[in-house]
Amino acid sequence: MTSHANSAVSTSAAHAAEPALGPLPEWSLADLYPGMDSPQLIEDLVRAEHDAKAFAEDYRGKLAALAAQDLADPKSHLLIDAVRRYEAFDELTGKLSSYASLVYSGDTSDPVRVKFYSDTQEKLNAAWTGLLFFQLELNRLDDAVIAELAARPPLDHYRPWLDDIRKDKPYELADDLERLFHEKSVTSRAAFNRLFDETITSLRFKIGGEELALEPTLNFMQDTKEEVRKEAAGAIAETLSQNLRTFAFITNVLAKDKEISDRWRGFKDVADSRHLANRVEREVVDALAAAVQSAYPRLSHRYYKLKARWFGKEAIDFWDRNAPLPSVPQRTYSWNDARDTVLGAYTDFSPRMAGIAEQFFDRNWIDAPVRPGKAPGAFAHPTVPSVHPYVLLNYQGKPRDVMTLAHELGHGVHQVLAAPNGALMASTPLTLAETASVFGEMLTFRALLAKATSVTERRAMLAAKVEDMINTVVRQTAFYLFERKVHIERRNGELTREKICELWMSVQSESLGPAIRLGPGYETFWAYIPHFIHSPFYVYAYAFGDCLVNSLYGVYQRASEGFAERYLAMLAAGGSKHYSELLAPFGLDARDPAFWQIGLGMVEELIGELESLEGKA
Repeated sequence: MTSHANSAVSTSAAHAAEPALGPLPEWSLADLYPGMDSPQLIEDLVRAEHDAKAFAEDYRGKLAALAAQDLADPKSHLLIDAVRRYEAFDELTGKLSSYASLVYSGDTSDPVRVKFYSDTQEKLNAAWTGLLFFQLELNRLDDAVIAELAARPPLDHYRPWLDDIRKDKPYELADDLERLFHEKSVTSRAAFNRLFDETITSLRFKIGGEELALEPTLNFMQDTKEEVRKEAAGAIAETLSQNLRTFAFITNVLAKDKEISDRWRGFKDVADSRHLANRVEREVVDALAAAVQSAYPRLSHRYYKLKARWFGKEAIDFWDRNAPLPSVPQRTYSWNDARDTVLGAYTDFSPRMAGIAEQFFDRNWIDAPVRPGKAPGAFAHPTVPSVHPYVLLNYQGKPRDVMTLAHELGHGVHQVLAAPNGALMASTPLTLAETASVFGEMLTFRALLAKATSVTERRAMLAAKVEDMINTVVRQTAFYLFERKVHIERRNGELTREKICELWMSVQSESLGPAIRLGPGYETFWAYIPHFIHSPFYVYAYAFGDCLVNSLYGVYQRASEGFAERYLAMLAAGGSKHYSELLAPFGLDARDPAFWQIGLGMVEELIGELESLEGKA
């Protein structure tokens, strides 16, 4: 592995040489609660326990009788009263859970925060156990009864939610089993999620005589110097290899946990529970995966062959996959530059959208600095409709960090617009959850590209965008196929570390192609990806969203008049409509296999433009 005696990186010097990013914002969580020990938070925890018991006493075993009374008397609104109380409880516990999660993500190594997060989740889990009966009893009502009641006001407001939960009906278990699954989640899936989080944030990677956390180490893999990228890759591989036993153990336990749950509930395919949660048909996802797989040679293989040629090589090493183009100056974006860039792009599309995004900057809804113990990556947390979302970044001034800001603000705008639907219908299925984020990236990219003044600058920007799209479409599809292999193989018995690495390398080799050398060390890189742990099979939502956005953007380019209004209306619908209904105003149908070729074709067009710039100054 890397010898640090002759290290390619001096991290202190590197940090000193970086242009100042300017002051980076840290969020204020006071809109949720003033502090972990605040009287308001303690009162709400007590209220959650009390409300759960009162709700169960009032409604357990009584929904059929209430529904019958509502049917007999059109002026009776007993069921709507129950649904509204249930939604209020969801709002209350969502606020508590969101606060605990955000506090924890700020420093997962702090024992005080860890205990607070764990204790809060346990209390909320116990409270929700008492309400599990509600959905189960609703789903036991006769279809004709619930259909008639849901057609009447005021319950008709919740009809999309009622229709949605009835899709879970074939996979629901008896009440006592559902309670057991729910209570045991604290010591099963949730416990191993926490173990992963605390392990990954505690890891240190030796670079330049210093020990760094994961985020700054990954950042060095986009450095302009190959020796720096190589050392960072070696450091990641070395540390992951030393901890691979733990990551393999977590992966095995969670895959088995999911298999047990799927078997009891009657899911046939390893990803069917995710498809159900996403409210998307299995054949639609299969069509997406097949379309992307068949496009590997036209997309990733073709692009990486072109990139290798730029580097004067037949093939480039895996640590050069996201390397900046040679001889192209790399701009570092200050925080103010990033803010102005993203808000400017949003404004050009829709001043209303930009106005929503601007609140995140002005009201301290963003946490941007890299800190020891802070959760890696980036996210937008919707919290609850009565408050507002929060955005977490690990901002380091790279062009991709600007795109990440645009991405997460897209989520944030979506979450703000959907909030008026209420706690039960604000959440968007994952198939559309990435639409606003990827669209925000596309707007920002197009705005920057329009300002390019030279062929060199245009080539660099196009290359960066193509790489982002390959990372989103090709790489995330390969991730999905890797997860499928892991979960299918796990049904035959526990997987060794070597077997998981072998499965990882098989999908990576196929998706990246012959122009990327996957040398020793890369076989461990599956271990740090949190989606595999927190949200099995989530990753195809990125490919779904990117292809969808490419198609949406094509509609926008052809007919921009009125598009922004229709687009914002789609986001504002939240989870109140099926994705097919939301896409209909744009003339798009994701169930048509040809649909995916539209999005993939845009990536091909950008690669073609890059090839056309060859030899031009």
